Amino acid sequence: MSQGYIIWFTGLSGAGKSTIAAALAEVLREREQRVEVLDGDVVRTHLSKGLGFSKEDRDTNVRRIGWVCDLVARHGGVAIAAAISPYRQTREEIRSSTARFVEVYIDCPLEVCIDRDVKGLYAKALAGEIPHFTGVSDPYEPPTNPEVVIPSHAEALDASVARIINKLEELGYLPTVAAVEEVA
Repeated sequence: MSQGYIIWFTGLSGAGKSTIAAALAEVLREREQRVEVLDGDVVRTHLSKGLGFSKEDRDTNVRRIGWVCDLVARHGGVAIAAAISPYRQTREEIRSSTARFVEVYIDCPLEVCIDRDVKGLYAKALAGEIPHFTGVSDPYEPPTNPEVVIPSHAEALDASVARIINKLEELGYLPTVAAVEEVA
């Protein structure tokens, strides 16, 4: 069984985490990788139902996602987490609990995220209707040393996915296409 790994997407709401994670998962599946995507919104509906948005609840949510990701990775799968995960210390805690971890920072300006917001959450947060909204009334702590930085406001989706694939190959987590062809 091959070794699994975790790809952890972090960034503001609307930065593009879920979109890029889904596109990456598709490419990895085409390359015969066993992939599970844990999207922050979906996890909150099922695994973390009932949690609020206090720092403690957010940390609990991130730890739960990390625990599931670790299970997937320990069993040879690729776990992709796409969650805001606003606090650096909690992300570092997840990183330290697994041997093969790739942090992908989706770096997108707040103004662009606000423009992309189809749910109107930023407008409500800016109006004071949503307390503890990351990037508005609650902090977001960017990673200090992510393996990959994606400027989603300035880069095409395919280019972002290719950047992540290249890093996975460079780290030896994903065989290069040439290596796969040689085996076949």
